[in-house]
Amino acid sequence: MHDELFARARTWLAEDPDPDTREELGKLIEAGDVTELSARFSGTLQFGTAGLRGELGAGPQRMNRAVVIRAAAGLAAYLKKKGDTGGLVVIGYDARHKSADFARDTAAVVTGAGLRAAVLPRPLPTPVLAFAIRHLGAVAGVEVTASHNPPRDNGYKVYLGDGSQIVPPADAEIAAEIAAIASLHDVPRPESGWQTLDDSVLDAYLARTDAVLADGSPRTARTVYTAMHGVGKDVLLAAFARAGFPEPVLVAEQAEPDPDFPTVAFPNPEEPGAMDLAFARARETDPDLIIANDPDADRLAVAVKDGGEWRMLRGDEVGALLAAHLVRSGARGTLAESIVSSSLLGRIAGRAGLPYEETLTGFKWISRVEGLRYGYEEALGYCVDPDGVRDKDGITAALLITELASVLREQGRTLPDLLDDLAVEHGLHATDQLSVRVEDLSLIADAMRRLRERPPAELAGLTVTKAEDLTRGTDRLPPTDGLRYTLDGARVVVRPSGTEPKLKCYLEVVVPVSAHADLPAARARAAGLLADIRRDLSAAAGI
Repeated sequence: MHDELFARARTWLAEDPDPDTREELGKLIEAGDVTELSARFSGTLQFGTAGLRGELGAGPQRMNRAVVIRAAAGLAAYLKKKGDTGGLVVIGYDARHKSADFARDTAAVVTGAGLRAAVLPRPLPTPVLAFAIRHLGAVAGVEVTASHNPPRDNGYKVYLGDGSQIVPPADAEIAAEIAAIASLHDVPRPESGWQTLDDSVLDAYLARTDAVLADGSPRTARTVYTAMHGVGKDVLLAAFARAGFPEPVLVAEQAEPDPDFPTVAFPNPEEPGAMDLAFARARETDPDLIIANDPDADRLAVAVKDGGEWRMLRGDEVGALLAAHLVRSGARGTLAESIVSSSLLGRIAGRAGLPYEETLTGFKWISRVEGLRYGYEEALGYCVDPDGVRDKDGITAALLITELASVLREQGRTLPDLLDDLAVEHGLHATDQLSVRVEDLSLIADAMRRLRERPPAELAGLTVTKAEDLTRGTDRLPPTDGLRYTLDGARVVVRPSGTEPKLKCYLEVVVPVSAHADLPAARARAAGLLADIRRDLSAAAGI
């Protein structure tokens, strides 16, 4: 059995075009490291609706140039079968380790397959790539990024010509084309022939960012900004300067791209400690709000001063604030969110007489909603200009929340004040998450099985009035691996993460509020209910 493992490793080594991973794999073979080789050759990194994402390293279970070349060849074969021969594929990349190499390999493979390839001029935010696809009339786009994953990871995100990320069955069809590639030697990779774009695409994106703001709106709010060691800084500063906002005060230690992300354990604004430096800068400069992007700048985090202390707003809070601001600015069209996001958006849409849609998790679904005007997801993703970027965009969302803070500032009010108003108008919608990171993925499958076999009859003393296994789909949703419990005054969704080794449980309670004076008691009740739901759900799932 070990003979077969070493034979597979040697075959891979002979084809690997990257001297770094060749050296790494050669040492593992020489050392006879069966454990590590088994981990890398026990299968292949699966191409799904998130494209590819995984740890960098040698072998088919890691992200590397050999895996990326196969993915690019599979995508090119898929596009040609769809009749897109000669079409343009536009390629963007972030500043992670190997991202530029993966982008160049993709351009070479696409060119060798007879399609046209264009690469963005340097590491840029993912929303610039999403914009470029439609702006340039491309048949597909690729973004090389692992978003907010740990430094050792990279990824490969695929969009089709509508500017949206792939959904089934495109993912399975591309995966089949990847699997059909017998050898990398069969994949032509010319040394040139693709286009490296200039800044005109970025300029066109920046010109659109102004369009998310109201003519003549106040632009006075002062911000502290962190790029989280990613690629957002230059584009965000340019967008803020064009809009006429005060220049954001930078968190200098995190301002420049650094693939090692030295100041954070996980480069995700949601992770504990990631925003500490931004909070420290805010205590020095007393801005109106803190804004943060994740490393590829498609997400936005917002923090506010609340009761004298700085706190992160939840994604659901920012989602509701942006929706309320757009509605008050006269926005028309459908408001959409994923099933794991707060039901408050539905209340806001209903009160405004606007259409409302729920989708599966991920912007690949939200961006496909017909007539979309605004979409958001609780994981800090906001689409505020769907005609320009059919994906989440942390740059334009930052502009819009800063405009809202400016409007409120002129009235002597703050973002927390508006959240209070929304709670009184629609009920206090409080959300929380129970998120469990695992080394062993079977633990997630075990937890899902337990909940399916013995669904809870009540949580926190609230009766479960409806238990849905989403693998069967619903009249509004295609099948997905998830569970949804509707309770009297609460809702719970449980699902495995699509991009990380995590089980995620999304909790929401709704507490009626009749006046502002009742808010402290309502918040206390909501906090108690959420804590009890977390406890009972954790016990039911065995996690």
